[in-house]
Amino acid sequence: MSHPILELQAAETMADQLKHRRERLVERDQVQAARNELIRWDQARSLMHQRLDELAEQIEESEADGREIDKHRAKLEAQLKTVIAPREAEALQSEITTLSERRSQLDDAELAALEDQTRIEDDLTALLGQEQTLRDAFISADAALNAVATDIDGELTRIADRLDGLRAEVDPALLKRYDRLRGHLVVAATTLSGSRCEGCHLDLSAHEVDDVKDEIAANGVADCPQCGRILLR
Repeated sequence: MSHPILELQAAETMADQLKHRRERLVERDQVQAARNELIRWDQARSLMHQRLDELAEQIEESEADGREIDKHRAKLEAQLKTVIAPREAEALQSEITTLSERRSQLDDAELAALEDQTRIEDDLTALLGQEQTLRDAFISADAALNAVATDIDGELTRIADRLDGLRAEVDPALLKRYDRLRGHLVVAATTLSGSRCEGCHLDLSAHEVDDVKDEIAANGVADCPQCGRILLR
């Protein structure tokens, strides 16, 4: 029958391994990857909406400026019809030409903005079509993580429920030594396998092996002369 201290060590080693596994679950990385995809998607959506707002404002300003130019140009053209002096007519015509050029520039800018607006609206439509797929991927990854974590937590609970009983079976003085060793060694109690300590994996000399065997025979346990762990056979 296995010594109670080894059963306690095995249970706590299993708990350590489960906790280590829980902290490094691949499912956790998959949840973070899915979350990052949603974040990038949301950022892209926000940038598109921001750009569409800027373009809408730009188009509105171009149209307003265009109306003002048209009003001013119509006024000048009306004046030109009543002007007799060539110099004044030339000045009016020059100003009308400048306004027409400015109007043409505004039209070109507005057309470019409208084209950008259409392109971004198409891109936004395509982007919005990805939302459900991305959210489903995140929900699925999160559910997978929760399922694995729940299984591990259940096993940790079962181990925790056993620990008090296992500790009660160990001699109090030995348990005190074990707890002290566990403070700085993951494995505090282990076995002697041939001439090797299974804790530090070092081979003991023939003399050390004999001493350890004698101590185990007398006291049930011994200390590894190499690492200080509790040794049993």
